[in-house]
Amino acid sequence: MREKAIFAGGCFWCMIKPFDTQPGIESVVAGYTGGHTENPTYEEVCSEKTGHTEAVEITFDPEVFPYDKLVDVYWQQTDPTDAGGQFVDRGSSYRPVIFYTSEEQRMIAEKSKADLEASGRFKNPIVTQIEKAGPFYKAEEYHQDFYKKRSEPL
Repeated sequence: MREKAIFAGGCFWCMIKPFDTQPGIESVVAGYTGGHTENPTYEEVCSEKTGHTEAVEITFDPEVFPYDKLVDVYWQQTDPTDAGGQFVDRGSSYRPVIFYTSEEQRMIAEKSKADLEASGRFKNPIVTQIEKAGPFYKAEEYHQDFYKKRSEPL
């Protein structure tokens, strides 16, 4: 049975490839979630007025690549101590968030975050939010699989 996972961590262009290349991943879709506007556009999300974050929705086979491994990949792609965006991408639309789709995902994400905090790997507190998933809106087609369309590495 397939499941969905949703992660936000800066520009969604950079979030696709690390997941897309894993076994058991059926699809990774760039989009927007966490806001209050239905069917937002890229320009609306960038305006910081919709409340959405750029995110990826991953359809995966948990028998092949379990959710806890997806969370491990996620932590490697983000700076979990930066609530104001990620790397050069600044603003709330680039904030780091794990959006859970089930109580099991919430528990796995919370434990993983606590383990990361306890590891002492970061001097600053872990600020990545863990929030219940709401509607996910697929981004415009030119955002999909961007790393495959681009000739230079991101």
